[in-house]
Amino acid sequence: MNQTINKPWGQEIILTEKDLPYTAKILLIHAGKKLSLQSHDQKIETLTLISGQATISLGANLEDIKEEDMILQSGYTISPGQIHRISATNDCQIFEASTPEQGTTKRLQDDYQRPDETPTLRNSPNRGWP
Repeated sequence: MNQTINKPWGQEIILTEKDLPYTAKILLIHAGKKLSLQSHDQKIETLTLISGQATISLGANLEDIKEEDMILQSGYTISPGQIHRISATNDCQIFEASTPEQGTTKRLQDDYQRPDETPTLRNSPNRGWP
């Protein structure tokens, strides 16, 4: 089962069925694009750079965010409440293993002016952006 969701920064390819207790995805992020600076209230995820170059920003709050270049094939685990963002230096692919999409994704900064992603918005056709 593959489901491709277009995003303003690239694409998200969901590799798992919706009713499983885990989710596996591949994020295709275009050069110069970045995901929102965000945190999840419930979701736990591990992100692994599988191709390209990207920077990950991590912090417990806005004042202590640190950026580092992602290392190929290294895992970066994001806990609920942890602030994070991925920025693509060039086209890259990120593998994501996580708990299911539940709760709210709080967007603290977003280049595309998308609202927080709630369960209701997550199930809408455009997922909060045109």
